[in-house]
Amino acid sequence: MDPKEFVTDLIEKARVAQAKIANYDQAQTDLLVKTVGKAIYDRGDELAKMAVEESKMGKYEDKIMKNKGKAMAVWNWLKDKPSVGIIERDEKLNMVLIAKPMGVVGAIAPVTNPVMTPMHNAMIALKGRNAIIVCPHPSGKKTGVETVKTINEALAKIGAPENLVQVVAEPTLEISSLVMQMSDVCLATGGPGMVKAAYSSGKPALGVGAGNMQCLVDKDATPAEFVPKVMKGRTYDNGVLCTCEQNCIYPIEMEKELMAEFAKHDAYYIDDPQKVIDLRNTVFPEGQLNKQVVGLSAEKIAKLANIEVPEGTKVLIAKADGPGAADVFSKEKLFPVLTAFPYKEWDEAVDIAVKNLLLEGAGHSSVIHSNTKANIEKAAIALPVSRILVNGVGSSGVGGAPSNGFAPTATLGCGSWGGNSVSENVDYKHMINISRLGYTDDSKPGLDADKVWAD
Repeated sequence: MDPKEFVTDLIEKARVAQAKIANYDQAQTDLLVKTVGKAIYDRGDELAKMAVEESKMGKYEDKIMKNKGKAMAVWNWLKDKPSVGIIERDEKLNMVLIAKPMGVVGAIAPVTNPVMTPMHNAMIALKGRNAIIVCPHPSGKKTGVETVKTINEALAKIGAPENLVQVVAEPTLEISSLVMQMSDVCLATGGPGMVKAAYSSGKPALGVGAGNMQCLVDKDATPAEFVPKVMKGRTYDNGVLCTCEQNCIYPIEMEKELMAEFAKHDAYYIDDPQKVIDLRNTVFPEGQLNKQVVGLSAEKIAKLANIEVPEGTKVLIAKADGPGAADVFSKEKLFPVLTAFPYKEWDEAVDIAVKNLLLEGAGHSSVIHSNTKANIEKAAIALPVSRILVNGVGSSGVGGAPSNGFAPTATLGCGSWGGNSVSENVDYKHMINISRLGYTDDSKPGLDADKVWAD
């Protein structure tokens, strides 16, 4: 079938399905959302195994946690949020906010998250009473198809209309582009090419920017407390997430104690100049990310670089030549390699982080390990990112967790820094149109120029 005819058929089916739920009440709507999340939760382990086998990326155990944990977190976040009809009354302004569907959502899913992203996007789309068409990455298409099949089987059991959630079984760049052009709104989570295509589709688009999680360590932080968190973040799913810790910026006087603590947690510190060069040339040949090492374990990467490491090594720590453009290690690394940046004073730590972000990852996220509010907020004001997490695990924290107030999401907007339309976690509220009803109150006086312009 001609690609345009194929996509037209998908869109038409989606519109028919969406029309059938356009007048659902909140309870009916929430049942759709819960059903999707529970279906993926129940098959989280099977789908995780399929994702690893197909993509050859990441860790099975972590993908189970990603599928099941995100399913719970998203439903727990969404279940009490109003998204149907009147959702807010502002008595002070005499305004009433009314939520209405957007229509058909076209969604791009990355190979790094072939299960969790379609699940999350389907949940927030249905929360707004929309239909959704999922375009999986070609290297994760079997997993994407099975994910949507799982969702649809569960929806059918509760009597939901057919074709509320559809998937492109044989995705191509042309088909994905057409889906975005013909849908009412685009959700693009993946590589820069597809995100750019979404913003060029002529339709409202929500996308992501590049990650490069800076981890700033203050002088009052305790290595025994924060190192396990950094290790958990850097190793999660073998480092393929955009939220994984990338660069550790720490007080120079802490270095010996810090590296000893990292060693206790199976990290291997590389400060020998030649070994650093060997590792750099392996993961960033000619200054470009080596896609062949994405999602590999630290031991496999060390072997490729001809560096001997202890058995069980989980993270390789490389000492950088300098921040930003001074060393390609300053960039995002989609594998368990952490870059070390010592500093003398807090202002220098912030400056290092800013330089790294301006090289890559501006708009995304950072983590600060500190007990000094003044330093935390000073850094937060200076860092060009949309999310700053304090004393947490970046990989699982900035995407939303019970321990913080970030909305659980699979799509992390990076604002104008990252070329995105939003600088927050993409949520159900981005999947609804809002009509604002304004009542006239003639009892309120008009504007008095003397009062308006008075000192």
